[in-house]
Amino acid sequence: MQQGITAAIFSCSGPKLTDAEKRFFNRVNPVGVNLFARNITSKEQVKTLIHDIKEAIARDDVLIAIDQEGGRVRRLREPDFRSYAAAITLGSLPSAVQERAAFLQALLISADFQDIGANLNYAPVLDTLYPQTSPVLKSRCFSSETETIIHLGKTMVQEYQKNGICPCIKHLPGHGRAEVDPHLNLPILHNSLTDLAKDFAPFQRLKDAPSGMSAHIILSAIDANNPITVSPKGIKEVIRGIIGFKGFLISDAIDMHALKGSKQERTLAALHAGCDCICYTLGQIDEMEQIAEVCPTLTPAAEERLQQIKHITTKKINFANLKEYAKEYNQIIGLVEPYRDDYDATETLNKMQQKEI
Repeated sequence: MQQGITAAIFSCSGPKLTDAEKRFFNRVNPVGVNLFARNITSKEQVKTLIHDIKEAIARDDVLIAIDQEGGRVRRLREPDFRSYAAAITLGSLPSAVQERAAFLQALLISADFQDIGANLNYAPVLDTLYPQTSPVLKSRCFSSETETIIHLGKTMVQEYQKNGICPCIKHLPGHGRAEVDPHLNLPILHNSLTDLAKDFAPFQRLKDAPSGMSAHIILSAIDANNPITVSPKGIKEVIRGIIGFKGFLISDAIDMHALKGSKQERTLAALHAGCDCICYTLGQIDEMEQIAEVCPTLTPAAEERLQQIKHITTKKINFANLKEYAKEYNQIIGLVEPYRDDYDATETLNKMQQKEI
């Protein structure tokens, strides 16, 4: 009998799989594996790592997920990979070239992913920019204008899918009003649902995206006690209800300090609330073993949504004219001053991994 797929996207500790990680991935059969800066030293190295992960899990629909938004949040970096602009830079371009820039960025990132064997990008961010938006998110938002967010988000979602890469919209149902970084603490919003309709709108318009990531944020108008990720009411009534999201729902990282309880308790709470799978990022084998002890296999509904992703990621695209596209992209991006961002979310995650915060 075929082994069930464990409802988790795990991670690994370094640029090469340890023997313990190989055995773990083979035994547990997770939905996929996240890669971070600590896992990537060169193009050839990460190709080998991804090959080894797929070989260990031995499933043709395993997800290899990377945060490649652009700006500071890009795990594939120079010199082996192209540089990409932050979302706020795309949203600040003249309207005549915004769509073209978003299209080119998604196309070029898709080519990078296809080259190394990755197939899920945790992008685009559809959160709405506000004056109070936390520094962790500010440069990662396209705009404060709903139509700009929808326009650029839709362009990128469609281009990723066309090129065999699964996009993951985030952070459902909207994180832009939060002043607190969920890596460090729990954001709480006391806005009415009427106010929050602006935040929901981009997600509503892209509700057919194949995957999405939940937000570790309390919306007191829905559930005053639980962040959306672990709120059955929040996921049912807002993400699946008001927004109408139909895709595969991945929790934001359960390692973040916005969530309380053990990693096992967080895992069970997120899955019980309605997430299709959990996301774990710190690459600690002992914690992954603990999570796997309690983490169930995918529900039938989640398996069906994962199959929809497989229809996208099994496409193998032969890209042409990439140098010309990259040249055009760089010319367009040069029209605006890059956003100056002092907040490094990657460094925050690294500090969390080392137990420094």
